[in-house]
Amino acid sequence: MEQYEPDRLSPVVAAAMRRSLRNGRAAMTRRSLMRASAGGALALGGLATLSGCGIPAAGKTSGGVSADDHSAKEKVVNFSNWPEYIDVDDSEKHHPTLDAFRKRTGISVKYTEDINDNDEFFGKIQPQLAAGQDTGRDLIVLTDWLAARMIRLGYVQKLDSSNLPHAYANLSEQFRSPDWDPGRAYSYVWQGISTVIAYNKKALDGVEVKSISDLLDNPKLKGRVGFLTEMRDSVGMTMLDMGKDPGKFTADDYDAVIARLQKAVDKGQIRRFTGNDYTSDLSKGDFAACVAWGGDIVQLQADNPDVGYVIPDSGYMTSTDNMLIPNKARHKTNAERLIDYYYELEPAAELAAYINYVSPVAGVVPYLAKIDKSAAKNPLIVPDKAMQAKSHAFRSLSAKEETAFQQKFAKLTGA
Repeated sequence: MEQYEPDRLSPVVAAAMRRSLRNGRAAMTRRSLMRASAGGALALGGLATLSGCGIPAAGKTSGGVSADDHSAKEKVVNFSNWPEYIDVDDSEKHHPTLDAFRKRTGISVKYTEDINDNDEFFGKIQPQLAAGQDTGRDLIVLTDWLAARMIRLGYVQKLDSSNLPHAYANLSEQFRSPDWDPGRAYSYVWQGISTVIAYNKKALDGVEVKSISDLLDNPKLKGRVGFLTEMRDSVGMTMLDMGKDPGKFTADDYDAVIARLQKAVDKGQIRRFTGNDYTSDLSKGDFAACVAWGGDIVQLQADNPDVGYVIPDSGYMTSTDNMLIPNKARHKTNAERLIDYYYELEPAAELAAYINYVSPVAGVVPYLAKIDKSAAKNPLIVPDKAMQAKSHAFRSLSAKEETAFQQKFAKLTGA
């Protein structure tokens, strides 16, 4: 058997990961710890290559490796997720939706909050997956960039659609067919993340902000504009403003975005590129307007009525965290039943009401309204059809593209 050796990370990609862990979504605190972002995910720009052991290299497989399914005899699901990413009761010891699932199905969920960032978790489970071994997990939640690579590496199992009637019927249209998993054959969305334009009404003092162009070009906002250190968010939003599709762009399109942002940096229009610390700048009015994450805005608005947001006519960026079943999982059918459960309307509403991310479940609004009317009316939690139509995802990148693009973005931001 030949030895498995992961590719070395380029210095640029490794630096991108460190920046995200320090300043990006990896450093966010909404209820507690936010997940590592697409920016931090660049650490995996050097794709692991596999040979021998029967595990094909990335891009050379169309499916994962199944195992004997013990679901019928072993009524359990081993579920790994991120910290503070599910509903809890007042005692903070129980998860009401999981308790309800167990009572209905007889399937207990061993719920473990052991995913602190994508790269770290991937490093933890990859040796077992590369060796064709059970990771001890039946269900995992990974950000879209890593979900894509897990699929391409053949590390996750194809889902049985017969066990997923609610998921198939209720998945929101905007999440149905990402380029890395067309038709959702291997994954379903846990929650979504929206990137928008946020503003402080008091700091704007009558200046109108409707687009990225306003942020980059209005001299009245000079030195009071913020962009994110997350490449996909800042570049994607600017790309949309320039009439380009982040899902189909070329290297020349990317370079044009970098040039436009560089011009704004050079003339002092952009105050700085930030991670989650933009929330303080926005609340205080140091930023009159900035590129922001929707989940933060929901929380900031509860404390500061001057904070608002805009969905540009050109569109906005969306990313996702996704449920997948790794190879050799012992309880595949049970895991699929749990995925499907979270696409039923009542459990989906309970989850959305608690964590305030973008619900991927169509039809959840009336059920959410019974719990929290304001959440049900908030398009940052439940995008309406008009908002969904403006949603765009950043296309998958090759390792070579990630390194080259991140190097240019790092130069732009001074990182």
